[in-house]
This record gives sequence, C-alpha cells and structure tokens, in this order.
Amino acid sequence: MNDDPASPDTPGSFALLPGAVHSPVILHVPHSSRQIPAPVRDGILLDDTSLEDELDHITDAHTAELASEAAEAAGLRPWRFVNRLSRLVVDPERFPDEREEMLAVGMGAVYTRTTHRAPLRPAGADPRPLIDRYFHSYARAMTEAVTDRLAATGRAVIIDVHSYPTARLPYELHGDGPRPPVCLGTDSFHTPPELVALAEKAFAGLGGVGIDSPFSGAYVPLRYYEREPEVTALMVEIRRDTYMKEPGGPVGPGFPRLAAALTTLVDAVDEWTRSVGTPGR
Repeated sequence: MNDDPASPDTPGSFALLPGAVHSPVILHVPHSSRQIPAPVRDGILLDDTSLEDELDHITDAHTAELASEAAEAAGLRPWRFVNRLSRLVVDPERFPDEREEMLAVGMGAVYTRTTHRAPLRPAGADPRPLIDRYFHSYARAMTEAVTDRLAATGRAVIIDVHSYPTARLPYELHGDGPRPPVCLGTDSFHTPPELVALAEKAFAGLGGVGIDSPFSGAYVPLRYYEREPEVTALMVEIRRDTYMKEPGGPVGPGFPRLAAALTTLVDAVDEWTRSVGTPGR
C-alpha cells in the first residue's frame, strides 16, 4: 500500500509481459496484487489491521507467481497480463455499470463492501474517478493485447488465473454449491467444449475438477464479448488450500504440482489451436 506507482497508462498499474510471437495464449492475472496507491487508501474506511485482513481474504495470493512459472516452463511461452494493483482499487473483471450482479453485495467495479459485507468505503462514495483513472485504461490495454494475438495468430485464448477460499465467504452470491480443488468457469459463447476438456485433463491429478461452481464465467474484453468466436476464454479457480496456507500465507507443497498442471494446459492449448488451424488463412 505504497504511493501511486505510476500513471494508469504505464506498467505500474498493469503489465503485459510478452510471450512467443506465435502463441495465442494470454494468462490473465487480475487479482494477485495487494498494492493500493496512497490516495486510494485514503478513501477506505478500514484501519490498517482490518485492511490487511481484508487483503488476505480478497487477494488471489501467489497467482502471478503461478502464471510466471507456467510461462517459463511452457514449450511456447504464453503472454501474461498482470494487474499490479489490488482489486480493492478497481476490479477490472466487473462490468462498470448496472449489468454487474455483484453490485447487490457492494462489489461492483469499485467495492463499497468487504468480503464479510462490512462497509469498505463511505456511503455515497462516487466510483467514477477510480473507474476513469484505473478501470478504463486496464480495459483498453487488455483489449489491445487480445487484438494483437488475433492479428498475429488468428486466435486469442484467455486463461484467467484465480484462486478462492476453502470456506464460503459472506459476499459470495453462488457459494452454496461444490468447492472442488479446481473450478473451471465457462462462458456459453467463448468457452468451447474442447478447451474445457483440455483443462479437465491438465488438472485431473489435483484431486478433482468442477465446472462453474462456486464461480462461473470467463473474462473477455467488451469489444469482443459475444461478438468474436475466435476469442476463447476459460477461468481457472484454484482452491487455496491446495497450494497455500490460508487466508494469506505462504505457498505450500502443492504449488509445484499446480504450476506443472497449468503448464500442461498452456501447452495443450497451443497444440489444439495449431491443430484446428488459423481462421481465414
């Protein structure tokens, strides 16, 4: 929670880490950071101890390191798009308007409630300055990354890397279903069954794979959402007890196996996209 690291249009707020020119894969890591710029911290009601506790619960800890290890080990290095700021600044995966169902629990693009539904920001706080400064620039950069992969390979495959707690938190709208070691979130338009099958096979050795429970959906930039079938996406939600000490502790002995499984998925996706060919070419 340091001073603002940079303008939102620089890698201080987010980073696109290049992969191989012929890789269609983007490992998207939106929730791994605990960084909160000082001006944003000033608008949060929690004291420092309570804020650290909230960050333990809301941060997808070690997912940036997970994506990094998978990228290093992959046969064809994937691209990585990594959020350098906490989702308590803005959540880049939410809709920035009334379409967002998480507004019902105060967790739209700018959160007003904590994971335990306590006040996070003052009542009536205006979300627009944070959306204007951080959300839109992130969305533009991610859209450009997808556009670049489409131009280079004819496809873009977004693998969204997340984690989730073993026990349901009060903010979860759909948390009463199964909580498998790995949950695959899908989208009816952007997640083909072949991609799901590849992920199920890659993560099969981790104790169980479920679909769309407790979390569903997959992130696609709005420019391409439900418009471009060559943009495919899958959310990978890893239950935290499989690889770390909860709620916000260090990695555990399961981390290397998880990194190897994600590497297997990246390699399988590269092979799959080559086998189906480049659209229109």
